[in-house]
Amino acid sequence: MAKKWRHQLSRWITKTIELPPDVMMDLPRITMIGQLHIYIENHKGLLTFTDNELRLLLKQGQLLIKGESFVIKTILPEEILLEGKITHVLYLDQT
Repeated sequence: MAKKWRHQLSRWITKTIELPPDVMMDLPRITMIGQLHIYIENHKGLLTFTDNELRLLLKQGQLLIKGESFVIKTILPEEILLEGKITHVLYLDQT
């Protein structure tokens, strides 16, 4: 019950103060340029990386990116820029 109440309060504050939802609710911000680049902000860490899969930890769940010829162009504590041919972007819920 408290979790639902906090979520509703976060939504109300986001609308009232006009803050972006990703900032207020601690959500990842994902920017894709075609199938070539994906930039993810506000993740909690790199779990897996191969030339055809990247898995990131989120506050709630994980983000799985699949494709081919992956190269990490930039990696910072809460940001990552991935280059390659992106075929799938999946959110994996941890419930």
